[in-house]
Amino acid sequence: MITSEPVILNIKTIGLSSEQFYQLCQINENWRLEETAKGELFIMPPVGAISGNRESEFNADLVIWNRQTKLGKVFSSSTIFTLPNGGKRSPDVAWIANERWETLTPEEQEKFPPICPDFVIELRSRTDSLSQLHEKMQEYLNSGLRLGWLIDPQKQRVEIYRQNQAKEIVPLPTSLSGEGVLPGFTLALPVF
Repeated sequence: MITSEPVILNIKTIGLSSEQFYQLCQINENWRLEETAKGELFIMPPVGAISGNRESEFNADLVIWNRQTKLGKVFSSSTIFTLPNGGKRSPDVAWIANERWETLTPEEQEKFPPICPDFVIELRSRTDSLSQLHEKMQEYLNSGLRLGWLIDPQKQRVEIYRQNQAKEIVPLPTSLSGEGVLPGFTLALPVF
């Protein structure tokens, strides 16, 4: 069955351990899997070319900034993070400050690291549910995210998430600041 919507399975009563989830991902390497803190297993379809290109561009901009500053580690959408609330999530773009990354053991760094990124970008693709992305962003915030951008080309806006602050909505085009989390980083967004 080919679908453009994620398949969502309720696995709450099964209770996969972090190691079991890791093994499930390893034996199903062609599938993009995430587990929510509520115990839902998301089996996500691949993104289309436009979304994939936008993700790559955002990741490249962050990598270039990070190579210059050497302040942390940048991760692609293939990286799954085990969040403190139990969710296992894969943002489209993620960044973790060096001092936090270095607290993890080499084994923790190798698998699905038990840490919430300091910064994430989620890019809404044509088939993404906005309500599910809102839940995902809230899950990051509840796990310690310092700054997050939900970029929504369909609604021509960006939702900015910060700890202990109300969500800010900015229309496109705009230029986003990494604020104190990513000092000196800016991302210019056109109208898509």
